[in-house]
Amino acid sequence: MAVSEVLPDYAGAFPFERFNAMQCEVLPALLDSTENVVVSAPTASGKTALAEVAICEALEADGTALFLAPLRALTNEKESEWERFEDLGYSVYVVTGERDLNPRRAERADILVMTPEKADSATRKHDSPRYSFITDVDCCVIDEVHLLDSEKRGSVLEVTVSRLRRLCDPRVVALSATMPNVDDVAGWLDAPADNTFEFGDDYRPVPLHADVRTYAHGDNAFADKYRRLYRALDIAEPHIREEGQALVFVSSRQDTVQAAKKSRDEIAERDVPMGARGDYDFHNDAAELSNDTLRQSVLDGVGFHHAGLSKEDKNLVEQWFKEGKLQLLFSTSTLAWGVNLPARCVVIRDTKLHDPLEGEVDMSPLDVLQMLGRAGRPGYDDKGYAWVVCDSSDADKYRALLRDGKEIESRLAEDLDAHLNAEIALGTIGDIEDVMDWLETTFYYVRAASAPDEYASESALRERVSDTLRSLVATGFVEREDMRLEPTPLGRLASKFYLRLDTAREFADLAEQAEEADGRLDQDGILRAIATAAEFDSVSARSDERDAVAAVLGETDDLDPGGRKVLAILESRMRGTTPGELQSDAWVITQNALRLLAALRAFLDRLAGSEAANLACRIEARIENGISDDAVGLTAIDGVGSGRASKLAAEGITTPAGVREAGASGLDAAGLSEGVAERVVESAGELPNVVVEWGDFPDSVASGENDMREVTVRNVGGDARAGLRVTVNGVEMTTKNRYLGEATLPVGVFGGNADELEYAIEVAFPELPVHPVVETRSVRVE
Repeated sequence: MAVSEVLPDYAGAFPFERFNAMQCEVLPALLDSTENVVVSAPTASGKTALAEVAICEALEADGTALFLAPLRALTNEKESEWERFEDLGYSVYVVTGERDLNPRRAERADILVMTPEKADSATRKHDSPRYSFITDVDCCVIDEVHLLDSEKRGSVLEVTVSRLRRLCDPRVVALSATMPNVDDVAGWLDAPADNTFEFGDDYRPVPLHADVRTYAHGDNAFADKYRRLYRALDIAEPHIREEGQALVFVSSRQDTVQAAKKSRDEIAERDVPMGARGDYDFHNDAAELSNDTLRQSVLDGVGFHHAGLSKEDKNLVEQWFKEGKLQLLFSTSTLAWGVNLPARCVVIRDTKLHDPLEGEVDMSPLDVLQMLGRAGRPGYDDKGYAWVVCDSSDADKYRALLRDGKEIESRLAEDLDAHLNAEIALGTIGDIEDVMDWLETTFYYVRAASAPDEYASESALRERVSDTLRSLVATGFVEREDMRLEPTPLGRLASKFYLRLDTAREFADLAEQAEEADGRLDQDGILRAIATAAEFDSVSARSDERDAVAAVLGETDDLDPGGRKVLAILESRMRGTTPGELQSDAWVITQNALRLLAALRAFLDRLAGSEAANLACRIEARIENGISDDAVGLTAIDGVGSGRASKLAAEGITTPAGVREAGASGLDAAGLSEGVAERVVESAGELPNVVVEWGDFPDSVASGENDMREVTVRNVGGDARAGLRVTVNGVEMTTKNRYLGEATLPVGVFGGNADELEYAIEVAFPELPVHPVVETRSVRVE
């Protein structure tokens, strides 16, 4: 069926001229019905085109389409691929982080592209002007809906789609690789039988042969990697000799590089005919690669691909593999979920991987099936070959997976308390009756009805939700009055920052302790609160990391090894020198720690005061930028990161005030270019600049006399929220929280028993990593 006949106004949006057999069967449901649609079909059978048809149908009705992609890397790819829609006059906008969000672009977009996590965030903030666009969605396309069964991300997708349906009830088109229980997903989404499709292996463009190969497991994990690598090469070699290609999946970015290096030597020893060192044009093209190791490797016909490569390098690797210039490619799982890059032979070398937050874990069955589905190149191969390399003890498990597939389960029960709290905090659940209505909108509820022996009866499910609700009330996240439910400040903060509830409770307790101590908190207390957060419970320290941890922390024994590792990474990040042994996990742990620090800062700001929140803000900036405490305030200046901050600090310029005083000429002398120096000085001028005017404050007071004076605090710079505090001899007298323009503070001068009174005016900014302004005056008691 020709695209131009079916969608004449949108033919330019498709990279082909005719729909295939599978697509033609689904087209009537997409075009002649407004009901929801669920499609389960083999990998590479053409599901992406169905997503594009659904989007075209929404655009035809002047609606807005939302495309949910499983990985951030894939959302960026869609932005590039769907320039075809831009050429037709439609706007495509990929929604990324909150800092980068352009609300006007999002509001005007015809096609929104998001990960489930970003959609979750947007729906949680739907009543704010920045995210109101999410309630205008008319069609939601879920790519890879079998992600529902992902341990880490499945529940996010589930509650986000359920919430979106309650907010604006868009049409839902769900696409999935082959799954045995497609009817459960259809039941969850209310897709009628005529709009539910399950296509078997007959619709695979290339038949698939999949099996398991075992290897001789040893005592050394490092040596085992090479045993599996040689096994993978044994499998791939005959296909390469027949001018086929092989795609080998490994567990980490570093492993793709190491496996490619080792394979080049092994292939040379085996005298396998591959590589293009004699191809002058390809040699010149390879010189464009920015990665030195990759540049050398591709000339031997071996490539590697992971999310850490530059976009340009990844694009070239993908192009050359499609063109057959690379015969062997090592990759992480990103390729399995995104780019349509099939190979005659696919091998999964690693079925276990190291997760920085969980330690060694088994690869998800979903990932395994997704990877194996890449075997077989349409139009080139008569058959695809897919292999799992594993220890003999796991062989039966993977054979069963290949034979029976994987039923999609709900993961909601694992985080039921946090998700129920979030719905109450959002106001989508306002009373007891709403709780049960919400339960019925979940895949959890539908799946339990389908498999009661594995889940629970309906009455047991309802009792579990009731128990969870009672726990939320008892622990202070929810308030209940008769049938009404209201979120507490604690519940709102936990929802806003996606915290596990035990972490939120710990943060609240720490903030309350700080409040009892007049807002005083030290750096060690904040760092330990992060390192011991429940989100890091499963972090483990490998034996080769423990010496590095001890070098950073010394021999303190009050934390478990995982907590010590997190603490060591955070402290070393603040110093800008993370030990090499800790670097492989440092990025993931740091990103999670920064999220937790932002949450803790909000708890401290609300419950303990601006001074404690400001300390957390400075720690957050130091971890992010690797800068000393005395110079961390420079990072508050727009355009000043760790490099420029370090350069200025080395010349004795350590604060925004110092930048303003130095001026552009001073920054130029410190090593910044003239244009950069001018912009930095201008940005520093937009930060608050506090002036304390003591007026006729006395130098002395007679014993037993009382005197009231006024001190004026004026901000002559940019606007910012601040906490003002007056203390005498360290005892708090007055506090105010406000956006600082000008404030007059009453200060009592009392001639008491002390010989001298030390008055301090403190101005702390909870949302800026600048040190508090502290000015003092001494009064003698005579």
